[in-house]
Amino acid sequence: MNLLLASMDLEVFFNDKWWVVLLKALFAFVILLLLTLFTIWYERRVVAFMQHRKGPNMNGPFGLLQSLADGMKLMFKEDFAPTAADKFVFTLAPFVVAIPAITAFAVIPMAGLVRVPFSDITTPLQVTDLPVSVLFIVAVASIGVYGIVLAGWSSGSTYSLLGALRSSAQVISYEVAMGLALVAVFLYAGSLSTSEIVAKQSEPATVFGVPLWFAVQLLPSFVIYVISMVGETNRAPFDLPEAEGELVGGFHTEYSSMRFAMFFMAEYMNMITVSALAVTLFLGGWHAPLPFNLLPGADSGYWGLLWFVVKVLVMLFIFIWLRGTLPRLRYDQFMRFGWRWLIPISLVWTLMIAIVRMGQREGWFSGQGFWITAAAVFIVLVGLAFFGGREEPETEAGEAGEEGVGEFDAFADGYPVPPMGDQVLPEFAQVLTGQEDVAADPPAFERQPDEQPAREGSEA
Repeated sequence: MNLLLASMDLEVFFNDKWWVVLLKALFAFVILLLLTLFTIWYERRVVAFMQHRKGPNMNGPFGLLQSLADGMKLMFKEDFAPTAADKFVFTLAPFVVAIPAITAFAVIPMAGLVRVPFSDITTPLQVTDLPVSVLFIVAVASIGVYGIVLAGWSSGSTYSLLGALRSSAQVISYEVAMGLALVAVFLYAGSLSTSEIVAKQSEPATVFGVPLWFAVQLLPSFVIYVISMVGETNRAPFDLPEAEGELVGGFHTEYSSMRFAMFFMAEYMNMITVSALAVTLFLGGWHAPLPFNLLPGADSGYWGLLWFVVKVLVMLFIFIWLRGTLPRLRYDQFMRFGWRWLIPISLVWTLMIAIVRMGQREGWFSGQGFWITAAAVFIVLVGLAFFGGREEPETEAGEAGEEGVGEFDAFADGYPVPPMGDQVLPEFAQVLTGQEDVAADPPAFERQPDEQPAREGSEA
């Protein structure tokens, strides 16, 4: 029944003339491309402000043409491929990354009904809509990881392959949390259509009598989505697939010229797409925020596009803010955070939302017994949080050091690995093999140039 109603409401998208659809598709592509060029400049200027620098300010007014200058530079750089690379897949991978980033923007509503210039035709400023538009965006966005995997595999480089494997594991892990965060929105809106979700957020709430965005009503889902979208797009502090301190450049180490530019643009396009999805699902879409939404016509026509772009820039600022303030996580910490915290919290929150929606429909919350039971459960949970559990026995520093030395060997598998958890390097635990020789042999940095360490069995 809901799908039938959705198809009836979405009939307006299928009645447009072919040239109107083509014009809207061209307009959406131009908006996405302009936002991409602006975001590159926007990020560099904001990070420069955070670091007390000026940032790009030479090319064009306020340096706005710096992105075009960088594009021209990449266009004329030498384009080469490694000898061991699979040439066809190596060339195909950037397109596999870039095309899904552009396609997903087709079902994002940028404004309400607008009039086509120089005509009397009115149409929604959205290329098209589907009864399952949100699932379409999630599915298309996840295809981009195939391009990253293909780029890493086809490069014939160990660093590129490791970056590609990291990216695939990262996307799989954080897509689960992102999908669970979106389920709560589906339950509240009763639809998977992006235009209907935006319309649902414009309805007055029952408590305050004014429209409340889902970011307020479903705050945990919004926070989980924001964290997941940063991990989904491989942005700092979750940019593990291209960690320059570990993998040189990650999956695009061997790329240059316009092939590298396509990866570069696809990353920013993905940032804009997930930000636009966050605006659509949680921040009211193209509707004006409070108190402007109380004014009649504040978001009608092309004014809705203005509010949509402003909200997208706010979400992009979160990306830039995180990059300029937080250090990169270690990979095991990043994966543990996703599987141990985000996914379980998303599951519990989604279950709670489902129970609440079912209770509202069945009238479970109208009786006094429910509130008494809920208060008792809340008190028990608070008591367990403060007084539950048990204290772990403290271990002596020496015992911990000896245990760490006995169990941990950084070169056990032939490759140097960092200590994990309670493991301690022997140097840090002040336990060195041949302790009696340490006093006789000073460290290398304390020796004189002509002084050599004493060795057992030597003539010295």
